[in-house]
Amino acid sequence: MTHKTDSYEIPSDRAYDREHHMWAQFDAVSSDVVVGMDTLGLAALGDLAYVTLTDIGKSIKRGESMGTLEAAKMTGDLIAPISGEIVARNDKTVRNPVLVNQSPYADGWMVIIRPADWENESAELVSGDGLPAWVEAEVKRYRSQGWIE
Repeated sequence: MTHKTDSYEIPSDRAYDREHHMWAQFDAVSSDVVVGMDTLGLAALGDLAYVTLTDIGKSIKRGESMGTLEAAKMTGDLIAPISGEIVARNDKTVRNPVLVNQSPYADGWMVIIRPADWENESAELVSGDGLPAWVEAEVKRYRSQGWIE
């Protein structure tokens, strides 16, 4: 199921970092977590022009940088929604950053993390029944700031 508001698609099969608009999708088979950026965060940034991603094998903590981005409206860090070890990175997004804008929930994923504490850290993310209210509040906040139309 997907929560849609205007043109912002927020799939309900993953959890979202409320502040940084990064999504995390747990894979029950591998116990790894695929991470990317949601459409609302991308709308506020504009088209990505440059992406760097942390090296495979590096340990990161929730809230730390796992790469950088340069977009039409800002430059900044990609913030990890969970702690763990980077086990894969999507070099296609480094070579073609617009892929993140075009396919944020499929081909435009950023990294795969082997989580250190998925059970506790995922509870800090918004998911399931909490998504509609969060998305609506974020759209309202982003519009009031002039970040989106």
